[in-house]
Amino acid sequence: MSRTVFYAPLWIAAERGFFKQAGIDAEIVVYDNAEKITEDLKKGVVQIAISTPEGVITDAYANGSLRIIAGNAEKLPHFIIAKPEIRTLAQIKGRTIGVLSTQEGSSNLIREILANVGLTPKDYVIEQVGGAPTRWKLLKEGKIDVGLQPFPLSYEADAAGFSNLGAIASLIPDYQFTSVNVDDLWAKRNQSVVINFLKALKLGQEDIAKNPAFAIAVSSKQLQTSAALAERALNETARLKILSGDLSVSRPGLGKVFETLVAANLVPKNRAFEFQKIVDESYLAAASR
Repeated sequence: MSRTVFYAPLWIAAERGFFKQAGIDAEIVVYDNAEKITEDLKKGVVQIAISTPEGVITDAYANGSLRIIAGNAEKLPHFIIAKPEIRTLAQIKGRTIGVLSTQEGSSNLIREILANVGLTPKDYVIEQVGGAPTRWKLLKEGKIDVGLQPFPLSYEADAAGFSNLGAIASLIPDYQFTSVNVDDLWAKRNQSVVINFLKALKLGQEDIAKNPAFAIAVSSKQLQTSAALAERALNETARLKILSGDLSVSRPGLGKVFETLVAANLVPKNRAFEFQKIVDESYLAAASR
C-alpha cells in the first residue's frame, strides 16, 4: 500500500529468500491506493494484499468473498504533521488534510479527533492523495496543510520544522491499521500457497529481532532514508508493539475499524460486529503449527 516501516517483515522475507524457500516466486507491488488494491484482489490481479482492512470489511458485509487472514500493524504508527504555522488541532480549521483514501479509516479518525476540538467536517477539506511518501512530498510542496505521517517520515518532518501535533495512538490505542487480505475463493483453491506465504512472513518478522543490522539495511533501502532513521523507526515499532507479534488480528483493533465504517455509513448501522464474518483464522493456525 505504501513504503512504511510495518512492511519490514515482507521486505526481509523477500531479501532473505524465505518466499523462495517456501516455493513462492513473490512479486511485491506498491500501489499507493487502497481501493485499487481491493479492486485488484477481487479481480485476481493480485493474490495477497497487505493493506487496510476497510475494503475487506465492507465486502464481507455485502456477502463478498474477501477475507482477512492475518494481522500486520495493529496500532496506528502515525503522527499528525502540519505546516509550521499550524500549532494546534483547532488551527486546522479551513485547511486541507491529505489522506491515503477517503474510504478507509484514517479519514474517519481525523473527523473523530477534530470533533474533540470543536471542528466539524465543514471546517476543513479531506483530500485523497496517496500514501505516506506522497503526503510528505505534498506537505513540503505546500499542496496540503496536514497529513498523517508514520515514522521515519515523521522524524524527517520534525527535523524540517513542521509541526507535530501528536501521536494518533495516544488518542486511539487500538486500531487494526493493516492486515493480510485475500479473496477466499482463490485462497481455498491455493491453501498450501497461502499457508507457506504466512510462514515466510512470520520468518521475516522474527528476523528483525534476530538480525537487526540486516533489518536496518533493508528498511533504510526500502524507506529511502538513512540507516539511523530506519533503526529509530524499527525500535519505535517494537517499543510501541505496532506489529502483531504472532500475525494474529486484533479483535479490539478490528472492532474500532468497524465502528469508523458504521459512523461513515459504509456499513449499515443495524449490523453488529462479527469477527468471524471478516477474518478466517484457519490459514494462520496452519502456518503456526
